Amino acid sequence: MEKYIDIIENSFSGYFNYLVKEISNPSWTNYFYWLIGLSILVFLFEIIVPWRKKQSVIRKGFWLDTFYILFNFFLFSLIGYNALSNVGVELFNDFLGIFGIKNIVALEVKDFPVWMQLLIMFIVADFVQWNIHRMLHRVPWMWKFHKVHHSVKEMGFAAQFRFHFLETIVYKSIQYIPLAMIGFGIEQFFVVHMFSVFVGHLNHANLDWSYGKLGYVFNNPRMHIWHHAKALPAERPYGMNFGLTLSIWDYLFGTAYVPKSGRDIELGFEDDANFPNTFLKQMKYPFKKDK
Repeated sequence: MEKYIDIIENSFSGYFNYLVKEISNPSWTNYFYWLIGLSILVFLFEIIVPWRKKQSVIRKGFWLDTFYILFNFFLFSLIGYNALSNVGVELFNDFLGIFGIKNIVALEVKDFPVWMQLLIMFIVADFVQWNIHRMLHRVPWMWKFHKVHHSVKEMGFAAQFRFHFLETIVYKSIQYIPLAMIGFGIEQFFVVHMFSVFVGHLNHANLDWSYGKLGYVFNNPRMHIWHHAKALPAERPYGMNFGLTLSIWDYLFGTAYVPKSGRDIELGFEDDANFPNTFLKQMKYPFKKDK
């Protein structure tokens, strides 16, 4: 037990020191400033070439989503997720140790070229995320948490990070095992992560972009807006277009749906008029019992 207490204490102090260093020491591998830079860049795209020209630049929910970016990207780790994930990894390793297993690496790729490591990690992680995203729509208790993300009524880049913090735990927990089975020894993972953030910002942005033929590989604003459609087709009661960065999974497995321009479709879900519109109330919503 003492070992886990030490892990928790070191996680809190370690992440706090990391965050201070991130903010006070800009560098090319700095998550904090890359996040700000990419956010400003996509926001400028929205201002210069908006798809929905009648939509206000400071759209409905803009400031709420801006707070979600900072909370889900940094504050959540500071107040507990970093400690929780470190304890979880140690518990998992201790569990393997009961059976005399030191690790579950099935494919050693750390000796591969860096670009290949990044590509493999990116594809594996995105495919796992695509499957988890489908689960968030199909499993009732998971959908209650995912409703927070779908409560967005006007799309903009910052909407990407409007999601309940427990989604992070679900995504990362399920991702951990397949990624742990690949022997990554790479520090440049931030490249993959920031690329995913960039594409995610674009997917939610007020932009009329589809990338042409590349739209069959990468998710895009024209495609993703249909994922947020309030009215779902009868044959797709759980939704469509579940890809996060890549759209290819939706085309391969028959969940792609872009029937026409989705510029003016209504966003949300059934009875969303009664959904809370403040951060704290949205965090509490999934834990309330259904009446």
